[in-house]
Amino acid sequence: MNKKLRKTIIAGNWKMNMLASDLKAFKDELIPLIPNHKDWCEAVICTPSVLIPPALKAFNETGVGVGAQNMSQHKSGAYTGEISVDQLADIGAEYVIIGHSERREYYGETDISVNEKLLTALDSPVIPIVCVGETLYQRETGVTFELVALQVKIALDGVSEEKLRKVVIAYEPVWAIGTGKTATPEDAEEVCCAIRDVLAGLYSREAADAVSILYGGSMNDKNAVDLLAQPDIDGGLIGGASLKPESFAVIINAAR
Repeated sequence: MNKKLRKTIIAGNWKMNMLASDLKAFKDELIPLIPNHKDWCEAVICTPSVLIPPALKAFNETGVGVGAQNMSQHKSGAYTGEISVDQLADIGAEYVIIGHSERREYYGETDISVNEKLLTALDSPVIPIVCVGETLYQRETGVTFELVALQVKIALDGVSEEKLRKVVIAYEPVWAIGTGKTATPEDAEEVCCAIRDVLAGLYSREAADAVSILYGGSMNDKNAVDLLAQPDIDGGLIGGASLKPESFAVIINAAR
């Protein structure tokens, strides 16, 4: 990780887990384990939207940020059940995950809708974490690099170089999410490096070198050190391990 060029981010994705009543105990266990973590990384927890206000209260003055897991591509309007990025910003959310593979698989999100959401997010203070990645079949058929490049290019369609600096990209091989399987550090680095090369082709090498690229496929307290040691992996988008304060703390400290 090149901290002089880009920031290191360890973002927990709690998915549809935890209750408001769990927050205090989680915070009380986590914070003593990560003293001065702001010196080397940004730690973020992306909670279900209903938990964002109590999470912001629980983590106030701890240096741990709070984000959302999804947003609408629309600024406002008659979209029952949706949440706008302006509403997220208004309550204090700092980050939002866009295009997670579970949203694509279960709720029909596409590369086009990911682009629409990203363009909307970039007109707000909320920092978008855009997810890209391949399935096991796609990896086995040898189209990983072409597919991920396509996802990145469509996601960034219409995004200026100036606004690119606000974008965070998370490479999450779908076959490694929630399965316990993990890309080797070398495999993960190869794809993250390829993503940075795509960015350089779309914009410039300077712009590409300023974008934080996270790895999001079953990073945990046992493999975090090796994954985070790779030069183009600037942090992690953490699933199950972020639900356990001790494991999450190990990953945050591994980014040191």
